[in-house]
Amino acid sequence: MERQLNLVICLLSTRQFISAEQIRSSVAGYGESAPGAAFNRMFERDKADLRELGIPLETGTTPGGTAGDGYRINRDDYELPPIEFDRDEAAAVAMAAALWDSPEMANAAQSALLKLRAAGVDLDNDALADIHASSPRGIGSESVLNALLSAVNRRRAVTFRHRSASNQPWAVRTLEPWRVVTANGRWYVVGRDRDRDETRTFRLSRIGEPVELIGSDGDVVAPDTDITAIVTAAISRSEQKENAVPARIWLAADRAAGLRRIASRVIPGDRAGRAGDVAEFDTWSRERLARLVLGAGEDAVVLEPDELRDHVVAALRDLVAAR
Repeated sequence: MERQLNLVICLLSTRQFISAEQIRSSVAGYGESAPGAAFNRMFERDKADLRELGIPLETGTTPGGTAGDGYRINRDDYELPPIEFDRDEAAAVAMAAALWDSPEMANAAQSALLKLRAAGVDLDNDALADIHASSPRGIGSESVLNALLSAVNRRRAVTFRHRSASNQPWAVRTLEPWRVVTANGRWYVVGRDRDRDETRTFRLSRIGEPVELIGSDGDVVAPDTDITAIVTAAISRSEQKENAVPARIWLAADRAAGLRRIASRVIPGDRAGRAGDVAEFDTWSRERLARLVLGAGEDAVVLEPDELRDHVVAALRDLVAAR
């Protein structure tokens, strides 16, 4: 494989055709083979492998040579077209980078984002505010996600600790998971709650470790129903409970664009000597606003209601305790 990679680099670096002998003498991996049958066999195998991989290997005439005695890779055919993501695709990239928070994957994920940006791919932070503000903590524990995906795949029930909010006590739940889905930048598991004998939706960020698989493979039978509709309805019911009173959040001048974008009104208002505005929200989700406030750091301060401010404070305390 290393020899084939060296061959690709060599053939990409030239605009003219080069001979087999030039390749043998200059490409690492061929140098020890003498001209003749051994080199020919290796070279023929490598050419076949490259063409099977879809690499556009061309034959032509070398300068001063005979017809068909040279090789090169057509750079225009080899290079990928410009990469363009729509908003959902860009959000998926950002979500994947946030999800891959383990030490093994974090560097690779961040490197991938840097390379995409360097290549001119638009991964606008503003458009992805919900994803970035949630961070891996908002997505939930990687081990929790892996365990639930395994349970869904093996059709096994699970038990786990769950709490309805960060300031609420844990409760043990037993679930027959049907599917893990995402909605509004959050991750959910949907299934039959054995304790309540009803369909329930649980946010992964509110599930504690460990998630234990119980029973046998194939015990869980998912119904033929619209899982996305179940999640949408659950989110709607949750938001209706949370939207009892309007919310007001102070925002530093020209900062916290994600909050500004979804505000009902933005009114000029300085705070503690800093220029800024007061954003008002007639309808809102406590979790969504809390994530965006946390993502804005010192550039966003919850003024009211107390419930939202307490939720942000509790999340900050959890973050400090986790460090």
